[in-house]
Amino acid sequence: MRYAMTSAIALTLAAGAAQAGGIERSNNDYGFLFTPNDRVQLSFSHVSPDVSGTYTPELSAAGGESKTGNMANSYTNYGFAYKNDFNEKLTFGLYINNPYGAASEYTQGIYSGLVADWDSDQVAVVGKYRVTDRVSVFAGARYVESNADITIPDLLVRSRVGTNAQGLGAQAQSLGAQAQELGAQAAAAGAAGDLARAQELGAQAQALGAEAQALGARAQSLGAAAQDFGTSMEYNATGKRVGDWGAILGVAYEIPDIALRVALSWQSEIEHTFSTSESIAGLGIDADDGDTKVKMPQSVALDFQTGVAPGTLVFGQVKWTEWSKWEVRTPEYENVTGVEVTGFEDDRVTWTLGVGRQFSEELSGFAQVKYEAQNGNTVSRLSPRDGFVSLGVGGQYKMDNMTLRGGIEYAWVGEAEDASGVKFEDNSALGVGVSLTVDF
Repeated sequence: MRYAMTSAIALTLAAGAAQAGGIERSNNDYGFLFTPNDRVQLSFSHVSPDVSGTYTPELSAAGGESKTGNMANSYTNYGFAYKNDFNEKLTFGLYINNPYGAASEYTQGIYSGLVADWDSDQVAVVGKYRVTDRVSVFAGARYVESNADITIPDLLVRSRVGTNAQGLGAQAQSLGAQAQELGAQAAAAGAAGDLARAQELGAQAQALGAEAQALGARAQSLGAAAQDFGTSMEYNATGKRVGDWGAILGVAYEIPDIALRVALSWQSEIEHTFSTSESIAGLGIDADDGDTKVKMPQSVALDFQTGVAPGTLVFGQVKWTEWSKWEVRTPEYENVTGVEVTGFEDDRVTWTLGVGRQFSEELSGFAQVKYEAQNGNTVSRLSPRDGFVSLGVGGQYKMDNMTLRGGIEYAWVGEAEDASGVKFEDNSALGVGVSLTVDF
């Protein structure tokens, strides 16, 4: 009984147009470990997003509704995968790809000059052991290297600094009031003859008063800097390239006669500690030795496929990724603004469902739908989207020991709104991919 191409083909080629949660761009396809023969696969994909927002007169000195322009640059991913069956039970797999990435650039509107880039490369080594004819386990490690750069324009930084100054001023006033209250209590204790209690309360009042004065001075300094338009408050930061390790674990159940396979895989969290350079000329900041910890999230994926008729295969995936742990909080920026540079509030679940059809011994095709729900929360202006729906189609052609595959995917990007009230609507992305597999 013949069944269509494995789900791995469709998932590999159609992925990408819709960046699944956070800044993820590609996955390790562990279904590749279950394919026949020893083989090498080279893959290429290109994605062109179109993501822009609109803002109202309240946000624009010029008045009238305006646009941010397309803030998402196109990008290209390359991938390499190698599989070798040592024997009937043991299989080795090697993956090289670009797992994470971001390319945000605002060239017009109120965010003009905001630029952020994140680049990553990954090498993963995985071993699969066939426990029985139907049960397999796999495990391995992945090494991810990343680097990041960001520029935040003057007005955005100035606004953040001013807001932080107001917050620090309010804290200073609160601490000052507490110090006065403690001072009054100390005076009352002294009048009652409890000198020890009076001394204790007086010391506490002095400490709080000193803290209030320091916060007040800090608030005044930052407030004055935020109002000084003669100096630049543009922020620039670079996270130097760093590499760290993570773990991979998985288990699969198969019924080969009906092309059934269900696989559960887990990828551990990876924590990067970037050596960070930061500068804000207007505040005299030019630091080159800060540490910024960023957690690349753990994920759990459930993949399945099954034959439903001769030459027809249904496949899919449900993947949870802990994006709520990901944020970029650089030391100098947090010190003057009180907040992180960027981050994500929520975890994400991405759903995939597709069907593959084998038309002949040489030719097969597939179609798939992917979905990520909207949650309605405020989004980062560096990744201003909330969920998506995408449709991908493609096929493969076999020639002796080589297989050529191609796919195209179109994504409808979910509407979103950032903290400033800029609305990102009617956005989309188009991705294309090709791969060549050689069996030997």
